[in-house]
Amino acid sequence: MKGDYQELVDEISALLGAPATLENRDFGLIAFGAHDSDDDAAMDPVRTRSILTRKSTPAVRAWFEGFGITRATGPVHIPAAPDAGVFRDRICLPVRHRGVVLGYVWLLDAEPGPTPAQLAAAMEVATRIGGLLADEERAGADLSREFAAVLTAGRGWQSDMAVAALRAALGPSADGLHTLVCVTPWQGEAPSIRPVPGAAAVATLPEAESLAVLVRLRTPEDLSPAHTAADRLRAAATAGIATPRRGLTELPAAWREASTAARAATAQPTLGPVAEWAGIGPYRLLAALYHPEIDPAVAPLLAPAHAELARTAEVFLDNAGQAGRTAAALGIHRQTLYYRLSRVEQLTGLDLDDGEDRLLLHMSLKSARL
Repeated sequence: MKGDYQELVDEISALLGAPATLENRDFGLIAFGAHDSDDDAAMDPVRTRSILTRKSTPAVRAWFEGFGITRATGPVHIPAAPDAGVFRDRICLPVRHRGVVLGYVWLLDAEPGPTPAQLAAAMEVATRIGGLLADEERAGADLSREFAAVLTAGRGWQSDMAVAALRAALGPSADGLHTLVCVTPWQGEAPSIRPVPGAAAVATLPEAESLAVLVRLRTPEDLSPAHTAADRLRAAATAGIATPRRGLTELPAAWREASTAARAATAQPTLGPVAEWAGIGPYRLLAALYHPEIDPAVAPLLAPAHAELARTAEVFLDNAGQAGRTAAALGIHRQTLYYRLSRVEQLTGLDLDDGEDRLLLHMSLKSARL
C-alpha cells in the first residue's frame, strides 16, 4: 500500500513539476516526492520538519486549516506565514472520498505556478489516493472479528488459523512492525479507526472490558503513533502500550503486555495515564505472579480501616527503608512514622528488619494495586 501512495505522489510531482508531499487528515506524513538537491527552495523548514519528524506542528496545522482545507473540494492556495513557521506559499490538494476528507497533498507554490489543466489532472490523482485511503480504513474497520480472534485464541491450531486469517486481511503490511495498545475500561462497540492515525485494526474484548488497537510503527524506537492512538481513544480511561514486534504471531504476548501496562497505569497514577510496558518496572514481574488471593499475613493491613498504615508501609519500602525520606514524603514526624511501622508489624506479624518479610510485604502491597 505504501508503494501505491508513493507512485501516486510521484505522479503528481511529475504533473506539476514540483515535489509533492502526502499527509493524512491529522497531518501525519504518508509519502513525499523527491526534489532536486540543487534547489534549496524546495525544502523550506515546514516541509523539512514534516519529512524528518513525519508530522506538522499545531501552529502550522492551525494556519492551514484556517483556509478551509477540511471543506475544500479543489486546490487551495495558501500564503506564507513566517510567524507560524510557513515561509513559502503553498497549494493544497484535498484528498477526499465520497465527500469525506482523508488527507492532503502539499506543494510549494511559485511563479508562474501550475495551470488549471495541470491542477485538474493532479486532483484526479488525489481522488485515486482518496480511494486507497478509504479502502485502507475500511479494511481496518472490518478486521475487528479477526483481530479479536488472534488475541483470544490461545495456542495451537486455533491460534494459527486466526493469525492466518488476520494476515490475509491485512495483506503485505501484516509482516511489518506493529505494537498493541490497550485502553481500559472500555464499554460498548469498537470505534472506527478513521480518526486514529496508524491504526490497522481495533477490537473490543468485553470479558476484559478493554479495547485493543493494532498500530503500525516505522521504527521500534518511535512509539509516538501508539501514544497518539491512546490519547485519541482513552478519554478518562488508562492505556498501555506493548513492546513493538514484527508480524502477527506474537500478538497474544503483546496483548498481555499492553493490558498489564494499562492496569499498572490504573494502579499507579504516576505511570499513566498512558504507560509503556518497558516503563512499568516491578509491575512486569508482579503481573506474571499476580494471583487474586492476598497473602494471609498482609490481608489485615489491606482492610479499609488501615489504609493509612498500608500507604505508610508502601512509601517506606519504596524509599528503601530510609526513615528520613519516608517521613518527608508523607509529611509526618519520624516518631509518627516509627509508631505506624510498629502497628504494621503488629497487624501482619512481619518483621520489617527482615529482608524476606519486607519483600513479601512490598510485593503484596504492589500486587494489591493490580
